[in-house]
Amino acid sequence: MNSDVAIEVKNLSKLYKLYDKPIDRLADSLGLAGKKQFKEHLALNNVSLTVKKGETVGIIGTNGSGKSTILKIITGVLTPTAGEVNVDGHISALLELGAGFNMEYNGIDNIYLNGMMIGFSEEEINQKMDAILEFADIGDYVYQPVKTYSSGMFVRLAFAVAINIDPEILIVDEALSVGDVFFQAKCYHKFEEFKKQGKTILFVSHDLSSISKYCDRAVLLNQGVLIGEGAPKKMIDIYKQVLVGQYELPSSEGENLLDDDDIRKAAGEADERANAKLGKSDKGATDAKAGDNAGAASNKAKDAAANPNALEYGDGKAEITDFFVTDSNGTVTSSIIKGTEFTVHMKVKFKEDVAAPIFALTFKNIMGIEITGTNSMVEKAFLEPVKKGDVKEISFTQKMSLQGGEYLLSFGVTGFEQNDFTVYHRLYDALNITVVSDKNTVGYYDMNTTCKVKDADAGTD
Repeated sequence: MNSDVAIEVKNLSKLYKLYDKPIDRLADSLGLAGKKQFKEHLALNNVSLTVKKGETVGIIGTNGSGKSTILKIITGVLTPTAGEVNVDGHISALLELGAGFNMEYNGIDNIYLNGMMIGFSEEEINQKMDAILEFADIGDYVYQPVKTYSSGMFVRLAFAVAINIDPEILIVDEALSVGDVFFQAKCYHKFEEFKKQGKTILFVSHDLSSISKYCDRAVLLNQGVLIGEGAPKKMIDIYKQVLVGQYELPSSEGENLLDDDDIRKAAGEADERANAKLGKSDKGATDAKAGDNAGAASNKAKDAAANPNALEYGDGKAEITDFFVTDSNGTVTSSIIKGTEFTVHMKVKFKEDVAAPIFALTFKNIMGIEITGTNSMVEKAFLEPVKKGDVKEISFTQKMSLQGGEYLLSFGVTGFEQNDFTVYHRLYDALNITVVSDKNTVGYYDMNTTCKVKDADAGTD
């Protein structure tokens, strides 16, 4: 293993035997089963992965995709059926918080117990005790048996023990969102501190914003197979296809990298990309002002803002044929002045009858973090059936309160069929919007605050 590699996973597979009855498991383990009494479940199938030192890698995937299994094998909790794992560095794992705690012991005793299980001496634990108690912040309850703790107190202590041992490699499985909002903020602050220190982090989460924000790279698993690895934004977009059944697994086992051609083929992309559609579609705008400006200048503005490599997929029952933004004067534009009103437009053509379509838009920052979004169902703007051949023009009007910067707009037409969520057409990162501002506050949104400062009354303490 190279000296710059922290974790190396080679051709890893994990096979579970699933028994219908406990007696079948016992008979099989004793060699008394006359015939096969179990079903085989391949939790991991020939997975290879390399994590470099100082890198933060996120693992995403649906439930049952093998995320927790691969973490448990890396940490030594499980043994693989096939393949090998090499680790260079001291690991701290936040997997099942509180695993190994003795419910009869008090908090202090469990700190020593867990610390020694991780591999620390009593002297080393003594040096870290103050930091652990300060982080857990459960007061005198630390001297009480943990069986008397609330669930919140229990996870706070477990997290504090695991996070304060100063590891070289931190492995986290859905453990940052524990406790109340203040403790969660403390957990994320510690996570950011680890990143700044250049520690290696392997991170599993369903919180896609956290994956996009913290990770240098993302790995996508599905049904035990490594679908792809690469930039978080790219992998998150593919994951969303998997969630709605719009992605097919690679035909050959071990194929683990996707290029843009693979993504487009798997998504069932239409013959024309979004920008080509803009050139051929009806340029009529939703309102009269936008219609008056839908000439050559408007077409140029649309083409300049459209992303030729927008990710698109859906079952084809509807098609987003046009999308653009107009400012407060109705002019098609890709730049909006902060504090002014603007409108997002989309045109949708239906190729089949749809009972109740939902029209949606989402703003992301350039890191792929979803900042805000809405849809016609939330806004109670349209809850009607449509017929094949119908064309709908949708507009979303609001005041621009985002901070100055670059943003990406995504569009979607979805709905429910027999209670199943269905994607008819989606365009991810289809349009670039620049927000122009001469005053940026903290965070993503301007609170539009009025601030007043005045002299205090004389005589006031």
